[in-house]
Amino acid sequence: MGVQLESIWEEIRAELRRDVPDFKFNIWLEPLELVAVEANALYVRAPEHIRTSVAERYLPLLRRAAETRFHPRATVEIVGQDWSGSEAPGGSPAARPTTGLNPKYTFEQFVIGEGNRFAHAAALAAAELPSQAYNPLFLHGAPGLGKTHLLQAIGCYVERYGGGLSVRYATIEEFTSQFVGALREHRTDRFKDGFRNADVVLIDDVQFLAGRMRTREEFFHTFNALLDSGRQLVITSDRAPDEIPELEDRLAERFRSGLVVELKAPGPGVREAILAKRARVDGVEVSREVLSEIAAAVSTSVRALEGALIRVVAYASLKGEELTPSVARHVLGRLGPPAPSRACGIPEILDASAKEFGVERPALLARDRRAPVSLARQVGMYLARELTDHSLPEIGHGFGGRNHATVIHAINRVDSALANDPALRASVDKLRGQLDRSR
Repeated sequence: MGVQLESIWEEIRAELRRDVPDFKFNIWLEPLELVAVEANALYVRAPEHIRTSVAERYLPLLRRAAETRFHPRATVEIVGQDWSGSEAPGGSPAARPTTGLNPKYTFEQFVIGEGNRFAHAAALAAAELPSQAYNPLFLHGAPGLGKTHLLQAIGCYVERYGGGLSVRYATIEEFTSQFVGALREHRTDRFKDGFRNADVVLIDDVQFLAGRMRTREEFFHTFNALLDSGRQLVITSDRAPDEIPELEDRLAERFRSGLVVELKAPGPGVREAILAKRARVDGVEVSREVLSEIAAAVSTSVRALEGALIRVVAYASLKGEELTPSVARHVLGRLGPPAPSRACGIPEILDASAKEFGVERPALLARDRRAPVSLARQVGMYLARELTDHSLPEIGHGFGGRNHATVIHAINRVDSALANDPALRASVDKLRGQLDRSR
């Protein structure tokens, strides 16, 4: 690492250390290396066995640290050990277009079962024949069932085999943020061209269009422009078009004009196969008995499954214990019963957290920064990440429309405080017990 890269990276690491507990920093962030900087883009190399987890769990935090310590419009890309930037004049790696795609999300890595077979086939067809098979393609299902995996697999496939076709991936939150920034800086034409000139456009979590009138208007026109010009559009949502609140009929009708496919929760055999494949990707050895234990304990979603695997492996590693079924049972015993009759949701967490810390529930959704309110809100977000299958943007939306970076900050603040604050630990344990019993 050159002197300039080392200086930039030390600044970013210092920012990360403020928000991440030491043991998490040492496991996930210490092994990272800044390998290239081009304009505002930072390329960070991660060992293969943690690369997927870093990209999924820590990329927003890395971006925020880079924006704080390097450049307000910094971008971060996680690259593998075999990555080497092509040399640009002056000896620095040339810039590469950043699509936001995770190279680990491929069709080969997707485990097929009865609940997702049709969705997989439709996504593969859209990737092989953009705009000729199913256009638009609308994938929906509960959080954590593989919608984002399929969406990004389409992008990765087109980038690799599409003969130069361009891909644009964004969450609806990123679409909104970029649109608002374009309005503020009077560069809407550039924003529109960025999406409308792409050959394949992939939009994640479109349900968050609800309540955003100007963004809905722009998205409607972008949607029409893409289809009218023969571009492929693929969209994901946690619910069917007709079930998205505050969505105009014209948009719901456009979503229904193509193929709408639902993903359902995987069965026991598929869950075990998902865990085995994830263990191989992360380079960890886990016995079939342990995988079966995890698969039996977690039945709600792929995201919850993979999270449970990470918890079990991390626990055994940190404790220096052999990874056995009994260790898995010990760790997963804190996740609640394997098949809850009623899912613990964000509304229940809001109610319980407000009551525990003696604040009003509406204050948790507002911009109230009083210490007791902030603490109750942060604890609520921490528990929502642990006890529900909601993604970070979904948790932020449930807590008054906050962004995913705020959620990550809250989770890390609580995680760090729990080690040194017995009173807080007692409150969190009490809430966890109450919410577990409600599941």
